[in-house]
Amino acid sequence: MAEDYSTASLSLKYDVNEQISFGLFLNQPYGANASYGQGAYTGLGADWDSKGIAVILKYQVNPNVSVYGGARSVESQADITVPGALIKASAAGKLEDGIAAQSAAGNQPAIDALTNELLALDNIPSARFDYSAKTEKDRQTSYIAGAAYELPEIALRVALTYETGITHSFGTTETLGENVLAPSTTEIEMPQSVTLDFQSGVAADTLVFGSIRWSEWSVWEVRPEGYEEFTQGERVTGIDNDVMTYRVGLGRQINDQFSVFGRVTYEDSDGGPASRLSPVDGSTAFGFGGTFTNGPMQLTGGVELIRFGDATDRSDVEFADNTAVGVGVSVGYSF
Repeated sequence: MAEDYSTASLSLKYDVNEQISFGLFLNQPYGANASYGQGAYTGLGADWDSKGIAVILKYQVNPNVSVYGGARSVESQADITVPGALIKASAAGKLEDGIAAQSAAGNQPAIDALTNELLALDNIPSARFDYSAKTEKDRQTSYIAGAAYELPEIALRVALTYETGITHSFGTTETLGENVLAPSTTEIEMPQSVTLDFQSGVAADTLVFGSIRWSEWSVWEVRPEGYEEFTQGERVTGIDNDVMTYRVGLGRQINDQFSVFGRVTYEDSDGGPASRLSPVDGSTAFGFGGTFTNGPMQLTGGVELIRFGDATDRSDVEFADNTAVGVGVSVGYSF
């Protein structure tokens, strides 16, 4: 259900003087490209496109301590499709639960009414419940602050960075079957995060590096107003837990031109229900690469093999033995 995708980024760092540096970063910070082409979820899909621009200033307090901060502006847009068969099955499940509850209470009139609703629902074609949502573009701003400690003689650097979350407010066009619903607004909260980065020389020409990152993904969910109303409070998708990501790696300089690295990235699993549009529970990734330096130019490339944790969604559908491969290339030039 996960399609191939690619991202691009551009960064510029300029030293204003010995104490002040300026950074400009362009990237695609968030994204989704999910589409089910077979199975019970056929037709379920989502696309999320984003563009970010960040401006950061760093002040070197002394040779060992620096502080930095700035802002990032993110523009996003999303498209969602939910097949009517899923919505119809969910509605039928609610009616069946209601019948069971009323049976336990011995309430025959309520049982009869709910049974009639279930029979009427069965006679409605699933296509009548086909749902789609398309949002307009929305731009919001988050803020970044951090501090770093360095000992250049042993290549030690430890940095702590905090970024605020943002809340997108999307104008949304929703369609149910052949009917266009009333214009609505969909608010989607993106997570705040805290990242601890570190690196240190451990031997001649050898560097250990890594990071620990907390992201408040538990705030993220998609609830278009029209969808929530006709499904009686359901959301399209969401993530129930925050995410901790750990990374550690080792770099080795071969000579003045070549260096290599390897790294392991681990993301916590929590065992909770997974989103059908992101059906993973943690992950482990192994990355390998190298850098070629030629005067002012640096060329870095690498490959990462990712093993996703098995997951089960709220309908008890299991997702197992899933992997991905990522390839990255970057070019740096100093002037």
